[in-house]
Amino acid sequence: MEITEKFTNNKQIIAFLTEQFPACFIAGSESAKPLKIGVFQELAARLENEPRVSKTQLRGALRQYTMSWRYLHCVKAGAKRIDLDGVEGDEVSQEHADHAQLSLKESKEKAFANKKKTDSNKAPARAAKKVSVPSRKKEAPKKVAKKPEIDLSQYKEANHNELKVAQSVKVLLGKSPVSATVVEILKEEVQVQLDSGMVVKVKAKHLIV
Repeated sequence: MEITEKFTNNKQIIAFLTEQFPACFIAGSESAKPLKIGVFQELAARLENEPRVSKTQLRGALRQYTMSWRYLHCVKAGAKRIDLDGVEGDEVSQEHADHAQLSLKESKEKAFANKKKTDSNKAPARAAKKVSVPSRKKEAPKKVAKKPEIDLSQYKEANHNELKVAQSVKVLLGKSPVSATVVEILKEEVQVQLDSGMVVKVKAKHLIV
C-alpha cells in the first residue's frame, strides 16, 4: 500500500500548484497574473481527491500567494483575471486595484520597519556627532483628496443564518467596505473571498448585505 505524505507548509503547496496549474500560478521571478474571483472553489473541486492537501491548507497557501508583493503588483485596473487554465476573464476593477496597492504599501512599510529595527539592534553604539545641516524652508503639506464615503444606509448587518455560499457581500475593513463573495459558512464564522483574490475569515457582524 502506497503511503502519500501530506504537505506541511504553504511553500510546498504553492510549488505544487505551480506544477499542476502553470498557466495560473506563476513561479519564480516572472510576473504573476490576477486570479479570477471564485478561483478557490475551482481549485478545491479540481483537487478534491488529492490526499496531500486539505481545503484548509489550500486556503492558507492561496492567501499567502495573493498577499505576496509579486502578486499584489499585478493587480492593476484593467488587467485580465485568469482561471486555473490561464483563460482570461473579467478585468480588475479600480476598487480592487486600489485595495491591492494599499495592501502592498502596508506590507512593505511593515517589512521595512522590521528590517530597520533589526539593523539598529545589530549596529554598535556610537557617539552621536553633530552635523551642521543647512536650514530648509518647510513646504506646506500636500492635501490628499479624500475618497467619497460610501452610503451605508442602504445596507444592513448580515445575519449568519441567512448567508449563502456565492452570495455577494461587503466586508467592513478599515474605513470603507470591500466587496467580497461568500465561499464557505462555518459554525461561528464566514469564509469570504475579496475581489482581489484574497481569502479571509470573519464574523457575520463584520459583513453587510
